[in-house]
Amino acid sequence: MGATKSEHFTEKQNQIATLAKALGHPARVAIIQYLLKVDTCICGDIVNELPLAQPTVSQHLRELKSAGLIKGNIEGNSICYCIDETALEIFKQFFAHVEDGLDEKKKRCC
Repeated sequence: MGATKSEHFTEKQNQIATLAKALGHPARVAIIQYLLKVDTCICGDIVNELPLAQPTVSQHLRELKSAGLIKGNIEGNSICYCIDETALEIFKQFFAHVEDGLDEKKKRCC
């Protein structure tokens, strides 16, 4: 995050930004939605689901895994992917906090 001066922000703010950045591509959103639907799968399953080449899907999976949104376990010659519920909990807490702030703001704003 060099140019963003990430050291000036809290660890939690940087973590939320990393998760949000990982979801900043529609293919990654589609991958998350697919994994929520099927629970676990291998890369080939996702390739069959999306209109993308296998190397492109693998790159998106790598980005999601690097951000902590998904986990991958080696099973034979394949990697089985699933949602990392810890990351979803972080998002859930963040948006609950945002929602609470909006509720308070509605009481004192136009």
